[in-house]
Amino acid sequence: MARMIDQIRASKLPSNMMQFAARGALQVPAAENIEILVYLARHNKVFGDTARMTLAGWDEKSSLAVAADPQSAAEVLEYMISGDNVRPVLLPVLLENPSVLEQQIAKLATSAMRDTIDTMLKSERVQKLNKVLDALRSNPYLKKEEAEALRKPAVAAAPATPVSQDATPVPNAEAESDIQHAEVAEGPEPPGPEDEEAVAAYLKEHAAAIAAEGDKPFQSIGGVVELLGASFFPVTQNVEVTQPAAPAPGATAPAASNPQPALQPNKPVAERQNTMQKINGLDVKGRIQLALKGNKEERSILIRDGTKVVALAVLEAPKLADGEVEKFASQKNVLEAVLRQIPLKRRFMKNYIVVRNLVGNPRTPIDLSLGLMKNLLAQDLKNISANKEVSETIRKLALKMYKQKMDAANKK
Repeated sequence: MARMIDQIRASKLPSNMMQFAARGALQVPAAENIEILVYLARHNKVFGDTARMTLAGWDEKSSLAVAADPQSAAEVLEYMISGDNVRPVLLPVLLENPSVLEQQIAKLATSAMRDTIDTMLKSERVQKLNKVLDALRSNPYLKKEEAEALRKPAVAAAPATPVSQDATPVPNAEAESDIQHAEVAEGPEPPGPEDEEAVAAYLKEHAAAIAAEGDKPFQSIGGVVELLGASFFPVTQNVEVTQPAAPAPGATAPAASNPQPALQPNKPVAERQNTMQKINGLDVKGRIQLALKGNKEERSILIRDGTKVVALAVLEAPKLADGEVEKFASQKNVLEAVLRQIPLKRRFMKNYIVVRNLVGNPRTPIDLSLGLMKNLLAQDLKNISANKEVSETIRKLALKMYKQKMDAANKK
């Protein structure tokens, strides 16, 4: 007996059945349902968006079972591990699944956000995959001490070359090359032609708004303290310091038996401080160019620029990743104009997580949330109905829509 997925691939199902398929409502095993949804999401222009949204909210238990199973369809595992679709709860088992290819994990590692990096660093399998480790080292969100830790096993594992005591040690060529590669990869990606074109087009389109802002300086929505992080402004602890007694005249002061090492600066925070100094030295035009040509770190700061024309430029950056937009959609410390601009881009609205984050963001204008709610799955509607941070209007409508969806599902 042919499976339902085979009939869908052969275009043998009628339109109404395809709608059921895109909502995950076919009476087939969960694993086949997921395989059908992935196929539709990747290959069907009519039902692809619906299938992607259904997958994003699919039952966690059955999703975990498919993600952990080495026998799962290769296309399903590839879809699940891709940066646009990966769910944090599934990532640990996907990383350990031997059927998930090393190059697929490496691709995710290159553009991974901080929470994904943390999960990868805890994976035993990742520690053994050289391509993935190389990709992690090139990720700007990887801390320098983490990059050093990733290099150490490779250096330690290199066979030692026996030399005489008088001979000059010969460095391991592979380890040296690895370190040089990592050091080069950690630098910012150079702007490309598409970046320059984006800058020219944006400056021309918004010339009037830029002129009106004049030389307005950078001012972060939410404040600089929050932007830099609490570690930059450490809380001073009250520590009682006992001064040593002064030595008697003619006596030799005792040598310190355990001298304290000099404190090392917090490098990640120092880097962010340097980025802030760079941004603070730019005028409106300069910040727009950085928003369009800069890296993730710079975009994450400039999206919170109180100057509207600068913040909106971040959303036009050619290298802007969907994972960044997902975070922007949930931020409470951005201009309302940013949250209104995100849904105007079709690319962003194809990402279910962006839609869900916008509706759940208390800063999103009510009219915008009301228009997006129809796209949410039942479980997310239920969660929003209990979220006291959003307005009462949104909560009530979410609860009403949740009950309607549940009633409709029960009637099937």
